[in-house]
Amino acid sequence: MSSALPEGALARLDALLASGGRRLLGLVAPPGAGKSTLAAALSAARPGQVQVLPMDGFHLAQAELERLGRADRKGAPDTFDAAGFVALLQRLRAQRPGDPVVYAPEFRRELEEPVAGAVAVAPETPLLLVEGNYLLLQDEGWAPVAGLLDACWYLDLPDAVRVPRLVARHVAHGRSPEAALEWVMRSDEANARRIVAVRGRADWVLSGT
Repeated sequence: MSSALPEGALARLDALLASGGRRLLGLVAPPGAGKSTLAAALSAARPGQVQVLPMDGFHLAQAELERLGRADRKGAPDTFDAAGFVALLQRLRAQRPGDPVVYAPEFRRELEEPVAGAVAVAPETPLLLVEGNYLLLQDEGWAPVAGLLDACWYLDLPDAVRVPRLVARHVAHGRSPEAALEWVMRSDEANARRIVAVRGRADWVLSGT
């Protein structure tokens, strides 16, 4: 996705900021649609006012995925600590100026592991941009998430663009082209179908590039 912001995105972001208090904006999309790129661009457009909070920090550790027998589908809804993610959102909604900093985990792709305490959320930051795949899901522990968001946007990108981009990302992180394609079609696209199925619950659907 290019760094250009979709039409209307900043106006909607500014409306949330103008409403006052702490606001949580969700950004959801299938894997490879460009969520992280868009989230970073929105944050950069309003420095000091918007902080990105990735859902991916709640990936279960690789050792735990192997213990549970889920390592072969890492990234599926039940390979995250959904309850921990919900608890963090509740804490952040209640955070007020003068309260202590809240620390959140972050997924580090160079390690392929989550790292605790990697994201510091200051109480004065008015808008948190919560970015992740499963914000609109209604099962496997994810149902409370949507109710903790003030709005949720869905980023749409044609599969003909998204899937090759996703394969290329896996290759860049060390998989062979054949292994990357197998993983995407077996695992990532199974997850994508679940995300697309709840697209209608979003407050706004915007087109990626």
